[in-house]
Amino acid sequence: MKLPVIHGYIDRRILINFTADPQVVEKIIPFPFRPKLYKNKAIVGICLIRLKGIKALGLPDFMGFSSENGAHRIAVEWDEGGEVKSGVYIPRRDTSSRINTWVGGRIFPGKHYHARFNVKENDQNYHIDFKSSDQLETSIDARETAEFNSHSVFGTLEEASCFFQKGSLGYSPNKNKLEGLELNTYTWEMQPLEVVDLKSTFYENENLFPKGSVVFDHALLMLNIEHTWKMMPEKSLTK
Repeated sequence: MKLPVIHGYIDRRILINFTADPQVVEKIIPFPFRPKLYKNKAIVGICLIRLKGIKALGLPDFMGFSSENGAHRIAVEWDEGGEVKSGVYIPRRDTSSRINTWVGGRIFPGKHYHARFNVKENDQNYHIDFKSSDQLETSIDARETAEFNSHSVFGTLEEASCFFQKGSLGYSPNKNKLEGLELNTYTWEMQPLEVVDLKSTFYENENLFPKGSVVFDHALLMLNIEHTWKMMPEKSLTK
């Protein structure tokens, strides 16, 4: 059984975004997806998100729970019903919550790996690192800034924000199927982050991403966003 609609608050969301070689990405994502390109580049990344008050829509707030989470994401598009749809393929999810680890793939879409998170936030500075049960590691040190990265493939903050807003529908693999989840935010506002230090053993894995095939592009921050998640119909998982 899957929950129909989940309600909660995005206390903090950091999107770490990279450009990647589309031919490399094509080997990672399953049918029916293909890389969604921006200026001939595939866009991949990591979402580091702290959720609060997560519960089934309609339940009282005191029944909600909180967690730190990491999702590795790939921007994709696919053909469906005579239209081109867009969203993200999420090859893996990591979480600080034992509850999420247990319900992931059962009540909540996608398998979740349990991970130990270390988070420090002060004076507009952010440090987040986690190490998962299968030894995957991610870390970032960043600070808020008024300036969007001038070296980004996206010309402006607005261009980047629009691109990621269209990626509200995410699919995660679970056994022989793809489980879908659609994010609906009550507001949408992003601000740039200046990245001081960054590590990702996922994107540094040269068996997945040969040297030079993936390059850090920029990072974005969202704060205090009320939202819902809606379960979407499953898709058959084929390579």
